[in-house]
Amino acid sequence: MMRLPLLIAAVFTLATGPALAQQQRIDPKDLKAPPKLPEMAAPSNIAGMIAQVDQENILVLDLSSGGRVKIVMRPDVAPKHVERIRTLARQGFYDGTVFHRVIDGFMAQGGDPTGTGTGGSKLDDLKAEFNDLPHVRGAAAMARSQSDDSANSQFYIVLMPALKLDRTYTVWGRVVEGMAYVDGIEKGEPPENPSRIIKASIAADKVPPPNFAALKAKASPIPAGVLNLPPPASGTQSGPQPPR
Repeated sequence: MMRLPLLIAAVFTLATGPALAQQQRIDPKDLKAPPKLPEMAAPSNIAGMIAQVDQENILVLDLSSGGRVKIVMRPDVAPKHVERIRTLARQGFYDGTVFHRVIDGFMAQGGDPTGTGTGGSKLDDLKAEFNDLPHVRGAAAMARSQSDDSANSQFYIVLMPALKLDRTYTVWGRVVEGMAYVDGIEKGEPPENPSRIIKASIAADKVPPPNFAALKAKASPIPAGVLNLPPPASGTQSGPQPPR
């Protein structure tokens, strides 16, 4: 009883074997040379591929949280905001400023010389440049007050995706290196011991990084006047609110 299936299989093989072999025979005339693949073009200047980005469009933030952060800026979608960030960075405006509003799982906001959320630069406020860049992790966008056209110097970095904010705040770049140091920014509204921007610069200027280990060893507390924030004023650039 066990040999019958084997016998049937053997007969089937004998009957079909020659036919299968004939079908599988390859005629040399059918052989063709493999298609010639097109040559690879030079890498395009894609934002996020830092090796291919103009160094003028890379913001470098040396943070007291322990390292250097690089943000690829997008003048193609937010030219005025990128120009503002570049100008203020080269003026040294951001050096020593704190991240005064940092919500875990949401975003870290800074760029206010007063450390209160009410300050900005002496330059005029910016007209909104809302665009299609999403509020994904690492996105950098401008804080503002109630008016769409009230962004000035304050900005925030997104810690976790917040797509409900898309097209309501101007996204001007994204972190491509050092996100771990952004994650390490002290949390709080305001933080008890706010993290600082030690130095902001543009990559094209080739500013060397500080000695982070030495700075950490001699870190001093933030002055009490910065921690005791006044009630928000009407012009406060409160920035985005957590999605609900």
